[in-house]
Amino acid sequence: MTTIKINRQDEVIEYTIPFKSTTLLKALFHIKQQEDNTLTFSSSCRSGVCGTCAVRVNGKEVLACSYNFQKDDLVEPLAYHEVQRDLKVNKQKVRETLRTSTAWLQSHQEANISTTQVQLTEKQTDCILCDSCYSSCPVLEVNPSFIGPFALTRAYRYTSDPREGNIQAIVDNIQTNGIWDCTLCGNCTEVCPQGIDPKMDITMLRGTATQFGYTDPNFQAMDFGFGGGF
Repeated sequence: MTTIKINRQDEVIEYTIPFKSTTLLKALFHIKQQEDNTLTFSSSCRSGVCGTCAVRVNGKEVLACSYNFQKDDLVEPLAYHEVQRDLKVNKQKVRETLRTSTAWLQSHQEANISTTQVQLTEKQTDCILCDSCYSSCPVLEVNPSFIGPFALTRAYRYTSDPREGNIQAIVDNIQTNGIWDCTLCGNCTEVCPQGIDPKMDITMLRGTATQFGYTDPNFQAMDFGFGGGF
C-alpha cells in the first residue's frame, strides 16, 4: 500500500494505492475504476509512443505510462496549458506556436539527401507531441508569447533540410519571442522522453540567424563591468 497526491483544480487530494510499485498511469486507472470515477486524465497508447499522458510529478514532466510512481508523489497537469479538468489539458495553444514559427518547408527545392544529412534531424523527427518541453520552460513564466522549445526544434529541423529553398523565411519568423528569448537552461532537454535536445537546436538556430545578419538583441543591454553595454 502506498499513497500519491493529485492536484485537482488547485485542491490536492490524496489517494491510497494497493500496490507498492507500478506505472503512474496504472495507478490513475486504479483510482478512476476503484476509488473515484470523476478523476480525469488523458491516455492513449500506454507504450510511451503517443505522448498523450504527459503530466508533472513533483514538478518535473514525465509520461504517466513510463514513470513508476513513488510514495507521496505529487501529480499535476502540465504547466502553461489550459486545464480542462484535473490532469487533462488543452494542447491547442502549443500547436499554434508552429504557425508562429512557420516550421514547415517554405520553398521546396529538389535535393539529393545523404544518410548523414538525414541523421542530422532524425532525432528531431522523433517528437511525440507530449508538450513536456513546453511545460518545463521557465521563459513562459514571464513571457507567455515565447514560441517555446517545441516549435523551435521543429524550425531547426526544417532549416537543416536540404530541400528547403528559403531558410531565411523561417529564421525571420523566430526572432521575436523566439531564439534570443531562450535562457538555454536545458530544462526542455532534460525532460524530453525521446532524447531530443531543444537547447542545442536553439543554439544552432542562433548560429544560422547570425549568417543572415541577426544578433542577440539583449547584447546591447548587457553590463560588462563598464557601467553599461557597449
